[in-house]
Amino acid sequence: QVHLVESGGGLVQAGGSLRLTCAASGTFDSINDMGWYRQAPGKQRELLASVSSRGSTNYADSVKGRFTISRDNAKNTVYLQMNSLKPDDTAVYYCNAEFRIVQAVGVILNDYWGQGTQVTVSS
Repeated sequence: QVHLVESGGGLVQAGGSLRLTCAASGTFDSINDMGWYRQAPGKQRELLASVSSRGSTNYADSVKGRFTISRDNAKNTVYLQMNSLKPDDTAVYYCNAEFRIVQAVGVILNDYWGQGTQVTVSS
């Protein structure tokens, strides 16, 4: 069983910063890509940023230059530093990761989601 647990959400004023953390636990051999998504009320879940196991990153245009994704492979943790927050950034933020699990039948790749953490940016 694998778990992803997010933390660090909260209420912040426009222009402020927050740092989200997502820690993975459970039984697995390694983690491939890790990413952060968000979903605002009435909107689809959108990918904000992703980071590969080697540290290569990608960002959505909406957060490029304001958000930074990073990971600590030794701690199986991914972070999202969010600066210059805007009211439009208000949403539930989710982390996602692809886990590599080696079994007798072969290598299995499974995708897991965290439970989400609320970020609210006031104007």
